[in-house]
Amino acid sequence: MEIKELYELFLKHPSITTDTRQLKEGDLYFALKGPHFNGNRFAAQALEDGAAYAIIDEDISPDNSRLIKTDDVLKTLQDLAAYHRSKFNIPFLAITGSNGKTTTKELIHAVLSSHYITYTTRGNLNNHIGIPLTILSVREDAQIAVIEMGANHMKEIEGYCKYAMPDYGMITNIGKAHLEGFGSAENVKKGKGELFAFLLANNGHAFINADDPNVLDLGSRLPHKTLYGSSATPPTGSIISSDPFLSVTLSSPHGLEIATHLVGGYNAPNVFAAVAVGRHFRVPDEKIKKAIEDYVPANSRSQMILKGNNTIILDAYNANPGSMKAAVENFATMKGPNKILFLGDMKELGADSVKEHENLVALLNQHHWYRVILVGPEFAKTQHPYLHFDNSDEAHKWFQEQQFSDTTILVKGSRSMRMEKVIE
Repeated sequence: MEIKELYELFLKHPSITTDTRQLKEGDLYFALKGPHFNGNRFAAQALEDGAAYAIIDEDISPDNSRLIKTDDVLKTLQDLAAYHRSKFNIPFLAITGSNGKTTTKELIHAVLSSHYITYTTRGNLNNHIGIPLTILSVREDAQIAVIEMGANHMKEIEGYCKYAMPDYGMITNIGKAHLEGFGSAENVKKGKGELFAFLLANNGHAFINADDPNVLDLGSRLPHKTLYGSSATPPTGSIISSDPFLSVTLSSPHGLEIATHLVGGYNAPNVFAAVAVGRHFRVPDEKIKKAIEDYVPANSRSQMILKGNNTIILDAYNANPGSMKAAVENFATMKGPNKILFLGDMKELGADSVKEHENLVALLNQHHWYRVILVGPEFAKTQHPYLHFDNSDEAHKWFQEQQFSDTTILVKGSRSMRMEKVIE
């Protein structure tokens, strides 16, 4: 079946699923395959459960007119997304970066949706499956779309741009994330820079974090750009306070103050990015202020939780050397009694893993803490004076036994470490 024909079916059945457990009546079911699953095996059941059609790339028995055979289901999904994208003449803004992508995306969505009908990536569905699904979720009433792009190897962002076709783009920052896949810090820069390369080739517009030298360098050749941050001219704004919640004041034109629900000064670039995008698209400052102040983080991102008389900062959605350093340094400056850190391994650092974990231990040694608890096999390879557990389950059991009172706790680590379990 040609993409144009499939698109006609999509217009009649504009809800897509790749998981039969989430299937709704009338869905199009795309039978994706991976190392540990094969969606083709569930195609017949999907039809029985109410799917309008199932898109497959293996022979399924018995034959059914609602089974649509393709050469590759994933490529078909991406091609369908590209075809759908081509029907829109609205701004598509792509966001990538080493840290802060999802928070920045959520803030930008909050700002833009206060003034426009805005569609965006749900959660962090920012990969080769999530991005086409996000594009296909954009409806005809859309005025702006915001697409988050994650990447852990070269040419990944370049591939996403082929079907997302962004005309606006942002790289939040560039740091030591996914070194195992990229191979080096320089390749991280090149990989993230694929977004700006696409914008340059297609006369697009970039929002550039002027406080990150690597991002500034990548954006230097772009003729259409907006700089933001404390180093921009004029600066977007400055930090008033970050203990514990971040408050900023915007520079021109009114010196507006914004009091956020985000913990830590390291979230200032995310706020300034949302302000820059909002102002570019002529969202009134009053709406920008309200949208950012109303945003409450979730999903273990810069959350503050009160548990008894303990204050917990849960920032455990992900971690790399840059974000971990920022979180620890911010925690050191915060007021609060009996500071305790639960830090989990930083993953996907490849050959640099031991060195980066040793660097973090050296940073911890520069401050006085009530307790430090390190979790995971990577920390076990370092020399340190702190308590260590193999996993978050063991750390949770120990935490429960201590019955801490009147403490301030930071919990952070890579997603696979599941550090949020420590405080459950």
